[in-house]
Amino acid sequence: MNISTSKLRLGPLPKTETVKLTITLTVTLKADLERYAALHAQTYGEPIEVATLIPHMLEAFMARDRGFRKSFAKGAPASRPIPASNP
Repeated sequence: MNISTSKLRLGPLPKTETVKLTITLTVTLKADLERYAALHAQTYGEPIEVATLIPHMLEAFMARDRGFRKSFAKGAPASRPIPASNP
């Protein structure tokens, strides 16, 4: 596989406290997540499960969602500080 790995949004993953949540995915999305996990493992030299990637992907998505961030500026309660977005 000859794919440029310099464009991955997720870097090495930090250790975090977790809560279990069950979700349903389309077959296509599951396959894409598996390919992303394989590419992430190739890039960072450590195997990673799809289920481990999903929370980090969602966190990165929400951190970059301007509408979501603006809702906190309008007084919506935040469960924790919104991380600064990475370009």
